[in-house]
Amino acid sequence: MRRIAPSAVVVMLFALLVPGAPAVAEVPHAAPLVTGWTPPLSTRGRYVVDADGNRFRLKSGNWHGASGTWNGSGDANDDANHHAGENSHRMPLGLDRAPIAEIVAGFAELGLNSVRLQFSNEMIHDSTPIPAAAVAANPGLAGKTPLEVYDVVVQQLTDAGFAVILNNHTNTTRWCCGLDGNERWNASQSTETWENDWLFMVNRYKNNPRVVGADLYNEVRRDLLDDPNWGLGDQHDWFAASQHLGDRILTEANPNLLIVVEGINWTGIPADGLPHDRPTLTPARYLSHTLVASDKLVYSAHFYDYTGPRHSGATGTGETHDPRYRDLSPEELISELNRQAFFVTGEEGHFTAPLWISEFGIGKDETGTLQRAWWEHFVDQLIRTDADFAYWPLVGWHNLTGPDNGWALLAWDVNGHRIGLYDGDDWRASAWTRLMNAPSKTGQVAPATVWKMLSPDHGDFVESLRMRAAGDWDNGARKAACPDGLRLVGLSHTGNRGLCRSGGPVMSSAYEVVHDESHVSEDWASGYTKYQCAPGFYAIGYSVRGARVSSVLCAGTSQSVGTVGRTVWFDRGDNRSGAGGDFANGNYKGQCGDDEYVAGVAFTTRVGSSGTPDALYCRKLVQ
Repeated sequence: MRRIAPSAVVVMLFALLVPGAPAVAEVPHAAPLVTGWTPPLSTRGRYVVDADGNRFRLKSGNWHGASGTWNGSGDANDDANHHAGENSHRMPLGLDRAPIAEIVAGFAELGLNSVRLQFSNEMIHDSTPIPAAAVAANPGLAGKTPLEVYDVVVQQLTDAGFAVILNNHTNTTRWCCGLDGNERWNASQSTETWENDWLFMVNRYKNNPRVVGADLYNEVRRDLLDDPNWGLGDQHDWFAASQHLGDRILTEANPNLLIVVEGINWTGIPADGLPHDRPTLTPARYLSHTLVASDKLVYSAHFYDYTGPRHSGATGTGETHDPRYRDLSPEELISELNRQAFFVTGEEGHFTAPLWISEFGIGKDETGTLQRAWWEHFVDQLIRTDADFAYWPLVGWHNLTGPDNGWALLAWDVNGHRIGLYDGDDWRASAWTRLMNAPSKTGQVAPATVWKMLSPDHGDFVESLRMRAAGDWDNGARKAACPDGLRLVGLSHTGNRGLCRSGGPVMSSAYEVVHDESHVSEDWASGYTKYQCAPGFYAIGYSVRGARVSSVLCAGTSQSVGTVGRTVWFDRGDNRSGAGGDFANGNYKGQCGDDEYVAGVAFTTRVGSSGTPDALYCRKLVQ
């Protein structure tokens, strides 16, 4: 006899009828299982908030399968050739064993409010019909394509009130990871294909407001020959690729989505004596994303006990003598987690964003003392930092005989009987309950100071929608502009980096590109060339040719701003006021105060100088 979770009863009605894809308005639906939030989601400082400004902590899980479970060798129709023997048939796992409504109701029982839903690029284009046996518990899905099944799952989740974050997990529909052709977003396809597939997926669910996020790619890592990087400007630059696609999604498809960027999972060759590392989000401390919408970025990271800061997680080939996370003391673990990822929520700077631990997990059959201790300590860290999280995985198979995979929080056997976290003696349950019931920030989140950096290192970095619409305002130069609503407050002496801050004057429709001294009324940097905004204007961007200042971009304001200023020199050392973080690591930087605006930039092209910024002219925001 099939065991049906008590809360699943309320959704059995719409389990009887499986909607088509993607329009399902004619299908009867039960009351949502998750309530109390209003889409779309955005960010305020380190928190995700809903449309009413209330904190929406991502209490999520991963419903995997649509990205593939095949191990990459042998007959793909043979369950034995799939990870843990679980054949998903290129769909979210478990649809052969339980009705969608029962699975979704189980997520609500666990206390979740959101689901990270994997897909592969290959799955999007897969026209192979789903065999009836693969959806035995959901017969209405038979004959659909994997993408059409994905449509149904998205709709059922969102009808139940869950927030859904789309996750491009792999290129090919097979199990991640290792040297599998899925190491990078462009490992077995072009970057153009990756971007176009994302725009297709975002547009497909654009009219579903509870599809709230785009998790751009999973566990970017080294292939056989090359490492991914964060800022080199080449074809393996994960920072540039995610920055570019994030902006495209927000400007070309859906401006309401959260853009989720995961850190780099692995670089180097995992062998003692050779360089290797798990960078995670550490590069973001000095080079962070600035999207056209400054309240849409979420950073993410993954942590498992069997991996480590410099351990690949392998046993045998690829195993080194570096400690795994489970080998660290509680104090060492906290320090390492903060260094690799949790600093983005624990510190104020241009890198500040919500941190979503979008994968962590452990098996119910785990008996190791170190492994079990890691689970408890990691849950403690999630509670201590009030972090957003997504358990891996939610759904699995339960075998009537023989061992299980055992990692899933909900598992079904071939007869449709469920073995869930709270259905028996699962040692993980106490920590999970503690996590779900721990005190957490709720209610209204006050607006936070926004810091964002500009990095025209390899080309234009114009994050102002207004200035993008204005066209090429300094032809041939590399241009940088703050997102709309932010003002320029800092520049680096070399390296072309800039710092933006919220809380500036109210912008009018006027702007001016200044490339001469026509507005200079006093000699605030004697002997230097000075580009100064006109009265009633303030700096929101700049441009460079090579290293030389080419222009200052100034926006008008009707607000009465200060006219008396001070000179901030930074040609021979740092000269910064306020927070914001190190936006130009290794270079001298200048920064106006929190209550000031940049009114001008000074530089020199005399012998021995290259025309890089040397001084800022800072004036008070209020007259």
